[in-house]
Amino acid sequence: MTDIRVDDLNVESQTILVTPEQLKAELPLTQAAMDSVLEGRQTIKNILDGSDKRLFVVVGPCSIHDVEAAKEYGQRLQKLAEELKDTLYIVMRVYFEKPRTTVGWKGLINDPRLDDSFRIQEGLHVGRQLLIDLANMGLPLSTEALDPISPQYMQDLIAWSAIGARTTESQTHREMASGLSCAVGFKNGTDGGLTVAINALQSVEHPHRFLGINGDGQVSVIHTKGNQYGHMVLRGGSGKPNYDSVNVSLAEKALDKGKVSTNIMVDCSHANSNKDPALQPLVMENVSNQIIEGNESIVGLMIESHLEWGNQSISSDLNDLKYGVSITDACIDWKTTEESLRKMAESLKDVLPKRRNG
Repeated sequence: MTDIRVDDLNVESQTILVTPEQLKAELPLTQAAMDSVLEGRQTIKNILDGSDKRLFVVVGPCSIHDVEAAKEYGQRLQKLAEELKDTLYIVMRVYFEKPRTTVGWKGLINDPRLDDSFRIQEGLHVGRQLLIDLANMGLPLSTEALDPISPQYMQDLIAWSAIGARTTESQTHREMASGLSCAVGFKNGTDGGLTVAINALQSVEHPHRFLGINGDGQVSVIHTKGNQYGHMVLRGGSGKPNYDSVNVSLAEKALDKGKVSTNIMVDCSHANSNKDPALQPLVMENVSNQIIEGNESIVGLMIESHLEWGNQSISSDLNDLKYGVSITDACIDWKTTEESLRKMAESLKDVLPKRRNG
């Protein structure tokens, strides 16, 4: 009989990775990092429950590609977080995985050297070490849960996770999010519609059973309890924003009708700023005014910010890359970040304590 292959016809090779438990043994949590994670998760849950009246603000680079720049950003952010802690609870955005509409750089874990060498094991080590370093500063950290396997390597260091607009509709990501240990924000669809996110919120609060890996890297059936801290993230869509008071009110009604949490987070970037970083502070100001005028559903913000303004393309000569400049979406710079967050904190410091049945 002729031996004809019928599987893996388009698979060139397979590489065995370090297991999650092996990576955690090599790069264990310090006590300081663990304390930061636990405090961050609980604080965000308290904000979502309404017992903590502050806003939580997820702010940082669109994606991490330079570890040293990320640590410098983290050091600056920690000082600002301490300064504004009475009004804003600041969480650093540490995104390692980037969904692509077609092709492109997929993030630090997939391609840490930015040269299409895809040294994923190296990326896992670099990413986990950076998370530990940032958590040791006392910063709560956030990321996008994109690959269904990578949470086993990283999520013990994460205080808040996002499910992106491209994956909110994915059953795999809804199931995965039902087992995450932190609160999860689901973005509305890329077309601006709310239905897929509301369906996701209905799904994530229930237990699920699905295929995944355990800490030893074995394929397993994962049994989850359901995540009670899912919430909506408004990011606009189809070139139109949805952070204004009319759209927020429509979202509140849709969430209430769907019998899910009416907590709303506003993403100041993406379609809400037409991908123009100069518009992000205007979104922040609009949200502040909505809260001053009586809004009680907006509990958080997301801001794309880096050390320097704008973005840049990956050059064939990596020495040409400018320090502190995003290589994915354009970001506001540090000076604008400080000014905008201080302005927001000042405008809301007397309003937030009286909000949400305060």
